[in-house]
Amino acid sequence: MPIKWVLHWQPNVGTSVNSQILNEVSQCVESINGVKEGRWKATLTFYKPMLRDQSLAAEFPRDFLGILIPEQPNKYYFVIRAQRIVLESDSSIQTIMEKLQSYKMRVALNFEGFQYQLGDFQLRVGKVVPTHSENLRGIVMEVEYLPVSSIEKSRQIMEEFLDIWQASLSKRSLPGHFMHVEPNFTEYGLPDHYSSQHTAVQYANVMAQLIASVQSVQSMRN
Repeated sequence: MPIKWVLHWQPNVGTSVNSQILNEVSQCVESINGVKEGRWKATLTFYKPMLRDQSLAAEFPRDFLGILIPEQPNKYYFVIRAQRIVLESDSSIQTIMEKLQSYKMRVALNFEGFQYQLGDFQLRVGKVVPTHSENLRGIVMEVEYLPVSSIEKSRQIMEEFLDIWQASLSKRSLPGHFMHVEPNFTEYGLPDHYSSQHTAVQYANVMAQLIASVQSVQSMRN
């Protein structure tokens, strides 16, 4: 599977994300000859345990995430960041969980937008919104390098591509920048050879970064 980096938009201090930034980012991809190929969508769900005895709540993970990614529509991924656990299961597990009533959905977020081809790279630019809402919570970008599946062997070319991309985007003087915070995949027991489990871990990581940036903005306002 091709190597992929998932980045999130980090607003400048005192600013927030908006649809105009998303439009500018999409236009920037097209300005460097990115060819629009269609739409994409990933979904991340926060689960909470269904407990009869609330005193047991502390024994269950707070950040229990389920992730559905477009390249693996028949699979479902669970990530518990605190314990560095990632699991791949059949997508039918969602129905099983509903019937067992062991966990229920706390909140679900869609990552959705457009996909672009740019030589050997595939870019996906999208918004982060709660399901059944258009309330923009963040902006994400996937950068996929199609010829290589080794994380280490692709690192230099990915960094060089991002340098070019950031230089192009900086000409638009937007109030923020894209950030790539790579998880320590070995902590999750994942090898150098890239897989969809790596993608799931990256989405969980990006979600944590988005929550942290929202919380920092709120604390500044307070």
